[in-house]
Amino acid sequence: MPTQANQPLPDGYQLQNYRIREVLSCGGFSIVYLADDENDVPMAIKEYLPSSLALRNEGDVLPAIAEENLATFRYGMKCFFEEGKSLAGLSHNNIVRVLNFFRANETAYMVMRYERGRTLQEHIRRQRGGIKEEFIRRVIAQLLNGLREVHTNKLLHLDIKPANIYIRNDGSPVLIDFGAARQTLTEQTTSLSPMFTPGFASPEQYRNRELLGPWSDIYSIGAAMYSCIAADMPPPADQRLDKDRYVPARKQWAGRYSDHLLQTIDWCLRLDHLRRPQSVFALQKVLLRERDPTASLTSRTAGFRDLVQKLSNWRPGS
Repeated sequence: MPTQANQPLPDGYQLQNYRIREVLSCGGFSIVYLADDENDVPMAIKEYLPSSLALRNEGDVLPAIAEENLATFRYGMKCFFEEGKSLAGLSHNNIVRVLNFFRANETAYMVMRYERGRTLQEHIRRQRGGIKEEFIRRVIAQLLNGLREVHTNKLLHLDIKPANIYIRNDGSPVLIDFGAARQTLTEQTTSLSPMFTPGFASPEQYRNRELLGPWSDIYSIGAAMYSCIAADMPPPADQRLDKDRYVPARKQWAGRYSDHLLQTIDWCLRLDHLRRPQSVFALQKVLLRERDPTASLTSRTAGFRDLVQKLSNWRPGS
């Protein structure tokens, strides 16, 4: 079925104990509403309604779903519901707060705290790139606090990009839209079909998905920092795997930003997942202090090689 335009629920519609005020965004996978709860507290409500599988016409409340799409629609709705359950268990200032999730109108809804501000993508467009280094360091360092919480709970985001980083009016960042956070760090959970954004997705999201890990989200963090400077995304990773035309940040913007920041971006964007920061903590530690981001990695690698060499030359009694 080709993608079609779904009609949102009308303004004023009563959805359980929430009253729809207006549409905030409407995409191919979902519709996000601004709504008020019974105490007139504003909420953001995300409705599962993939336009490739379901169609809701003007004046209707229930979506029309073709028989051949029903199983896929229900499977996606189950995943959307599980996403809500996973996020409801997370409570961190830099992660979107999910307050409720429920089924209604033959689909599912996720209720989130409404935040005032704008996305990092909107900020980049207004600034036309060239965002100050202090801003990049501050926002990313705070965002990494939230991402650490995600990884601690054995989840990966897998769709980090400027459009999914929300900057509150007070300047603090919030990681939103965990629609791709379906691959966990445990093997017990079934992996779903890939969802990612070219330019921000790591190489292993295209190939060798069994290699996914915290370093995959870290690649996306590097791409987001790159975007803050370039007002564009890096070359898509699948193209880089075939022929890497990536020009290192330390060459493109030498003299405009510190070598330390530019080297950190290049470190995050390495194609080999083992040559990137292996944890959020490792990246934070480097980002928050001025030094060569690869220095500790190089010294550890050299130390390991020395140890291997010593062991290979070891003989009993020596």
